[in-house]
Amino acid sequence: MEEILVNVHIHSTLSDGSGSYAEIAKTAAESGIDVIIITDHNVFPIGLESYYHFENKSVLVLTGEEVHDPLDQDQKNHLLIFNPSRDYAQLASAHQVLLDAIHKDAGLSFIAHPVEAELPSFGEPDISWVDWSIHGFTGLELWNGMSEIKHRSPNMLSAVFYALFPDYLAHSPHPKTMEIWDGLLNKGFRTVAICGADAHQIIKNIGFLKKKVYPYEYHFKALNNHVVLQKPLTGRLQSDKKMLFSAMQAGKLFIGYDLIHPTNGFSFKAQGISGSYGMGEVVNCSQGITIQISTPAPGKILLFRNGVLVQRWKGVDHCAYTTTTPGVYRVEVWRSFLGKRRTWIISNPIYLVS
Repeated sequence: MEEILVNVHIHSTLSDGSGSYAEIAKTAAESGIDVIIITDHNVFPIGLESYYHFENKSVLVLTGEEVHDPLDQDQKNHLLIFNPSRDYAQLASAHQVLLDAIHKDAGLSFIAHPVEAELPSFGEPDISWVDWSIHGFTGLELWNGMSEIKHRSPNMLSAVFYALFPDYLAHSPHPKTMEIWDGLLNKGFRTVAICGADAHQIIKNIGFLKKKVYPYEYHFKALNNHVVLQKPLTGRLQSDKKMLFSAMQAGKLFIGYDLIHPTNGFSFKAQGISGSYGMGEVVNCSQGITIQISTPAPGKILLFRNGVLVQRWKGVDHCAYTTTTPGVYRVEVWRSFLGKRRTWIISNPIYLVS
């Protein structure tokens, strides 16, 4: 097995970001990222996907798309598309038609910032996802790196504070987003959870100085998807894309808030008489399963079944739980950082059946 760092939901100069593909790739390489997926608004550029090589690191740069209907007055219902075969912006107003087309073309679809409040002090509207009549999406952007400023900024002063000191911003996904995810899982929808940077790197002119607000390097050191592959990346674009998206679609990844402490090496497995199973897999538990959790540093480990807490461990880095009860099992790990308790790791589920 090979664990790689994948950062997604990034905007370039092709929409409302301030960096070119090459500039973003260089910053990702310097930050130790293995793969980035750039998703500009209603833009699908051709010919920019490649391995970008630098002195000590190569980065796989992939092109996705963030689609929304620009004619919608509320500007809600944004969808992240990975592995697109074409531009899907023309279908943005018909959500189910859009999802069906993506599925037919073997693309992946993730609902972007499912809950994102307005920020009146900066004129930012609520751009949550509201059309829950749809089906067939791959998953949810459970934790968006920029949505949180709206939830935690009751006034302009607090918003400016987080802009100047971004390390203090991220605490956890929005509780309502977690509720939506658990609700979908409990209804039998195998919904993959990812995190997204929503990186724009805003450039502000302050007198003669230029200030990068929420720079790309901050996002690359904060929230990342840790994807577990069957084997290492090969350096070949097409085969590596196929391997990556297959693993993501299967839910073989966890969300790591790496700014707190590197999350590499986190493990969540179900051990039974027939073998060991990981995130995204279905396991028969009728003869007993031992869930094994390992973290790279001690934390507060929480085990959930069907969205309900069933066990917790404090200040440990290894733990186990034996059960014969079917359900959707997932893990959260919390740690303290900058004086606050924060979510550190969120796993995707293991599905136990009888």
